[in-house]
Amino acid sequence: MNSKYTKENANDVVHHLEYNAERSHLIIPEYGRHLQKLIDQATAIEDSEERNKAAKYIIQVMGSLNPHLRDVLDFQHKLWDQLFIMSDFRLDVESPYPIPSREVLQLKPDVLKYPQNFPKYRYYGNNIKYMIDVANKWDDGDMKNALVKVIANHMKKSYLSWNKDTVKDDVIFEHLYELSDGKLNLLQSSEELLNTTDLLRTNKRISNKISPAGQPKIQSNKNAKVGKPKYKKQ
Repeated sequence: MNSKYTKENANDVVHHLEYNAERSHLIIPEYGRHLQKLIDQATAIEDSEERNKAAKYIIQVMGSLNPHLRDVLDFQHKLWDQLFIMSDFRLDVESPYPIPSREVLQLKPDVLKYPQNFPKYRYYGNNIKYMIDVANKWDDGDMKNALVKVIANHMKKSYLSWNKDTVKDDVIFEHLYELSDGKLNLLQSSEELLNTTDLLRTNKRISNKISPAGQPKIQSNKNAKVGKPKYKKQ
């Protein structure tokens, strides 16, 4: 073998070597560069019929990556959307689904509003405040009285979950009066909330269910005698 010929070929290979930094950007990298090149070639086809055939073939190739989903209608819709996205919306073919647009793809969801009211009694949480606001809007009657009682009992339960101590009902009534801006007044009421002992027991039972330490232990009987099974004579 001619060493000069080999050296020239080696230099030619190194000269035409592609690096990832020099390659075009992959829009959906999960499909790889070869599929991206197929889509680019299909986009450049001038004949409309051949271009549609190429698009359907590419959809089959994309579906073969997830064979258990390729026959699902929603998944087919997703593949066609990804095909147009990977073509940079330049592929002009007939699609069985609505063709997405760049503007729709770039839409961003509305910013989610997080509660930032920083309540004075944090151990009650924001949900209690929402319930109190709802109760303030209700008309006086049995339904509102029942809701206020539920709120007060839940406040007492929340209070005891953070403060492992007894609490008088008057304290809960004062907090309820304050959080409701004086609209829910149980200060002079003879209403009695749930017993502190029962609430503490409930909180403990719930915490045991949540924590891994509260899972029931499986006791092993090491002293049990294991023998051969006995068969009855027939």
